[in-house]
Amino acid sequence: MASNDSELRPAGPAGDAPGPAGDGIRRPLIGITSYLEQAQTGVWDVPASFLPKVYLDGVTDAGGIAIVLPPQPVDAAIAARVIGSLDGLIVAGGADIDPARYGQEPHERTGAPRPDRDAWEDALLAAAIETGLPFLGICRGAQLMNVALGGTLVQHLPDVVGSETYQPGAGVFGRAGVDVDPASRLGGLVDARLDVPVYHHQAVGRVADGLRVTARTADGVIQGVELPGHPFAVGVQWHPEEDTADRRLFAGLVDAARARMPERSPA
Repeated sequence: MASNDSELRPAGPAGDAPGPAGDGIRRPLIGITSYLEQAQTGVWDVPASFLPKVYLDGVTDAGGIAIVLPPQPVDAAIAARVIGSLDGLIVAGGADIDPARYGQEPHERTGAPRPDRDAWEDALLAAAIETGLPFLGICRGAQLMNVALGGTLVQHLPDVVGSETYQPGAGVFGRAGVDVDPASRLGGLVDARLDVPVYHHQAVGRVADGLRVTARTADGVIQGVELPGHPFAVGVQWHPEEDTADRRLFAGLVDAARARMPERSPA
């Protein structure tokens, strides 16, 4: 099993990927979806693109270049144009997905819908699946993988597990022990047993056809999914960006993106 620093070697000259100095391998471009939120800075109080820096750090620590992708008007052609310019994609965590997308009425604890972000990320994900672009779904991103392919969500986990284990307080990450299928793509990147940072009150419910469950907690909550046959289509319910000591998931995505680069752009 890969160790935490197995992919994090010293970087070569500016623009090179981690590896022996001067190896000439370019860093892949990794797009990360973001929020649109009301934000204050100086005298300004305006809607702005927002993404915690820890996501950027996860990509750059693993040898990629991070590109922020804010929600905006989208259709299939726009999504294809964006995905065609990237080497990899991260669908980040964030607000609850609109339950109407999976045929349910909202639970009283489900957040207000964010249709701009739902539509943006769904279109990007569809284009990434169609073109074979490597992608990683984190928390909401893993849930969107399932919803986009026809699955459903558990809208409020405390109703199922009987506690606030997975979201112990506002802005407070919990910890959970996760068992990973060692025969999966995820299992090829991380240990079979992990202690991970979690912050979610929803989870994958009915699993979409074609999606493989790769990790669970002891109570049965799904913590990992992937799309077999795709070069790299991995989703995790936890927050790997919060664990600076373990960049293996980001390194796996960056490696898959780098392997695809010769196909889309000559060296």
